[in-house]
Amino acid sequence: MSVLNLAKQLITLGVLLFLVSCQGKKEEKHQGIALRSHGEEGVDTYRIPGLVTTNEGSLIAVYDIRRNSAVDLQEDVDIGMSRSTDGGYSWEPMKIIMDMGEWGGLPEDQNGIGDPSVLVDKKTGTIWVAAVWAHGHPGERNWWASKPGMSPQETSQFMMVKSEDDGLTWSQPINITSQIKKPEWRLLLQGPGKGITMSDGTLVFPAQFKDENEMAHSTIIYSRDGGQTWQIGTGAKPDTTESQVVELSDGSLMLNMRDNRGGSRSVYTTNDMGATWQEHPTSRKALPEPVCMASLIRHRYQGQDYLLFSNPNSTEKREKMTIKLSKDMGNSWPESNQLLLDEGVGRGYSCMTSIDEETIGILYEGSKADLFFQRVKISELLK
Repeated sequence: MSVLNLAKQLITLGVLLFLVSCQGKKEEKHQGIALRSHGEEGVDTYRIPGLVTTNEGSLIAVYDIRRNSAVDLQEDVDIGMSRSTDGGYSWEPMKIIMDMGEWGGLPEDQNGIGDPSVLVDKKTGTIWVAAVWAHGHPGERNWWASKPGMSPQETSQFMMVKSEDDGLTWSQPINITSQIKKPEWRLLLQGPGKGITMSDGTLVFPAQFKDENEMAHSTIIYSRDGGQTWQIGTGAKPDTTESQVVELSDGSLMLNMRDNRGGSRSVYTTNDMGATWQEHPTSRKALPEPVCMASLIRHRYQGQDYLLFSNPNSTEKREKMTIKLSKDMGNSWPESNQLLLDEGVGRGYSCMTSIDEETIGILYEGSKADLFFQRVKISELLK
């Protein structure tokens, strides 16, 4: 064999090895795991993802266990939790952390609890999960069946549980309805997904209520004493519901809201913990949506803070699950800083968390499973 032919073969072999290496890296980038699937453990449907990273570095995923069907409350629904201690590569067996049983002498399908939201108290390490408990009104949708009042027989209840040992054990349900709900409101519940700890230690959950006229409003609830007591803000904007909240670099809060008008997200900010709200310049302009829940987090990478947003990137249907990155605290969302995860149609809800400086995790309702988990490198969004 001539030296020239040998060189050509070596070059060809090198190119092939390079392509195989690139293909392997491509597959690794988009690896994921079906965390919960239809029919698994005898459960019809798993929905409504929440995801956080604890102070110990564990991942805590929470979600609805919809035992009999995919429908919203009222039904036999409990809150499930999955825990990972290796960044989401493997997960411990599911635990049930909120189950109202047969409270009040009514069966479990009249004591559903769902739509979880989760946060980690960065000061103490306590993990909080909020959910809405519906009592009675069988066969009705809780969104319409919950009425004015304060008791479980009248209106839905705002419930919480907490873990002080990194998610290994959980408290009994804590009812904070009397602290934050107005009697004339027809419904009060959390914004599903996750809450935050502000830089001053204040705990904040997104929330939503239906007023006496049955108009929905996004808002926040917050605690300045580590979760012992809670307060609530005013409605940010009428006809908005499921929202997510972040603290901006100036200390204000940004509320990114599902807008029932459709087409795009509404975005408002507050400097006084929700007593008053200001419309953000990007509201109803920058983030398309098909009327759905979404995720919003703040992530620090190489000394700079970014906002990350995920939702079905469509105005028509819940498809094209996409992560977007903003370098300017949500003032712009360039197409060059977006990553399509799943082109298919799903139920569309998602929740993100910072795993480490280089990596975020996302749990979403996609086309591959009820709840699909993926790790994503920040470098993919900054290409």
